[in-house]
Amino acid sequence: MKKRKTPNPFFGNSAKSLLIVIIFVIGSFFILNRLVERSRSIETIPYSTFLDKVEQGQVRDVYFNGQDAGGSLKTGQLFETVVPHERDKDFDMLRHNGVKIVLANPTNQFSFWYLLPILSLLMTGAFVWYYMRQSRNSNGGGGPNFFSMGKSRAKLFMPSTIKDTFASFAGAQEAKEELEDLVDFLRNPEKYKRLGAKITRGVLLVGAPGNGKTLLARAVAGEANCPFFSISGSDFVEVFVGVGASRVRDLFVQARKHAPCIVFIDEIDAVGRQRGSGLGGGHDEREQTLNQLLTEMDGFEVTGESVIVLAATNRPDVLDSALLRPGRFDRRVDVPYPDLKSREQILKVHTKPVKMSSDVDLQKIARGTPGFSGAELANLINEAAIIASKNNAKEITIDDMEAARDKLLLGKELKSIALSEDDRRVTSYHESGHALINLLLPEDTDPLHKLTIIPRGKALGVTHSMPEREKYTSSKSEMEANVMVALGGRVAEELIFNKLYTGAYSDFTKATAIVRDMVCRYGMSEKMGTVVYSQHRNEFEYSEHTGRLIDEEVRAILEGLYGRTKQLLVDNQDKLEKLATVLLEKETLYAREVYELLEIKPRAEHSFS
Repeated sequence: MKKRKTPNPFFGNSAKSLLIVIIFVIGSFFILNRLVERSRSIETIPYSTFLDKVEQGQVRDVYFNGQDAGGSLKTGQLFETVVPHERDKDFDMLRHNGVKIVLANPTNQFSFWYLLPILSLLMTGAFVWYYMRQSRNSNGGGGPNFFSMGKSRAKLFMPSTIKDTFASFAGAQEAKEELEDLVDFLRNPEKYKRLGAKITRGVLLVGAPGNGKTLLARAVAGEANCPFFSISGSDFVEVFVGVGASRVRDLFVQARKHAPCIVFIDEIDAVGRQRGSGLGGGHDEREQTLNQLLTEMDGFEVTGESVIVLAATNRPDVLDSALLRPGRFDRRVDVPYPDLKSREQILKVHTKPVKMSSDVDLQKIARGTPGFSGAELANLINEAAIIASKNNAKEITIDDMEAARDKLLLGKELKSIALSEDDRRVTSYHESGHALINLLLPEDTDPLHKLTIIPRGKALGVTHSMPEREKYTSSKSEMEANVMVALGGRVAEELIFNKLYTGAYSDFTKATAIVRDMVCRYGMSEKMGTVVYSQHRNEFEYSEHTGRLIDEEVRAILEGLYGRTKQLLVDNQDKLEKLATVLLEKETLYAREVYELLEIKPRAEHSFS
């Protein structure tokens, strides 16, 4: 059964309630404003002064209500005064000076202005009653209610509503094995308590965005068949100091009532950052919230409740050390990017609801998508479905998958950019230089996938290669080969046109970064030795003299690799000319076409077909 949505306690169930509230507020302000204006505009004067103004012809009208009198001057000024009992002669003077006279019966006179304070109080009381009533009826629904600001905003999912299990989470086998201990404890707590074992109370899921940390937490709750509280770290923090701590207390009160259960805090780095990093109310609020969270997690030891806290983050380095000590989040489970086998399993999950052609090989797709997260693989399938739908196709084909991958990896084709013939020729030789160096260094580079001079993203052309296997380390020769491939475009331009163009900027950025890592991080420079030269946020952990030596070494290595790249293209200039000419004609070439054109032995095929 679908859970009914709780009405917003500020605005009721419809715009009609909002309109009523607005009328109340405007009406109250209007009445109070009229009262203040009227009280400020009436001048109290002595009766003798009143008579003088009559004789001077300054009074326009006057009313009498018993001994109270009031009226207005010809200037518009209002006045009031008190008159004696006998005033017959005064009436003659008033008539003589043309003053309008109004007499009222004191027993029947009732001024509307007497009602204004009462109406104002009634409206204010109705306004307060309305919000108090909404507060009582909101049941802590998480809306922006002032009276329930300290209530937890966590969403509670009962076991019957949780459909995710470990079977629905493809990949991350090691992470699932780590979490099976928690599932077993929630199912059979006595199995552990009989020997005095204490199960981990807090588990930190660490991984890059899109790798399924939230889904994995739901899968744990589904396997354990227990209630599941879900909340984001940012939901605790408010501008008012103390509100976040109150929400933490309320969350764990609810969790203990539903024990055994799981509390999942997504993006915990929003509230769990290192304390003492700043001053001011915002930092005070966050630190109080964190202190309360630490206290509540310690409280499990006393109460003995079977409440397990799962938290997810992609920034474990910024978390407070008190959160990571034993007894709190003392178990860390890494949720990595999926490997080849995991990617194939994830693709099988996401292709179930779509119509896929029978000739689509998911293993080839998995092999051609290294470094993709689970979310990116899901997006790949969705993009292919969108492309097939726009073409009015009955099912998703290999060509749709290829187009979707190119769009995600290389960017959308920019058909609106009209390059001149000279620009197309320069781009053709530039991309051919990249591709040819890749082909001439087969042992240390990834296999070529495709090259194109159709503008994509921010580039006028793209040369793309795909890894033939999962890589976890790189050798010095592989890093040097990658630098040479990056420099191949500029070398080809210089060799053919004897000019320097701006299109190589991103290539130089990539090449410089690789060489600097070789020198500063991986000990691949004989001159600088096996020392790590660290740099954090423009703060250098080495001297200025050492910095100059590093810059000189980086430049020397880049110049040496530039020379090697130039020699390779000079020795194979005929192949460069042939490749650039055909690319200029066809605009896009796949690896198999390039191998056939240059009569080079084919390497691993990374087309989906």
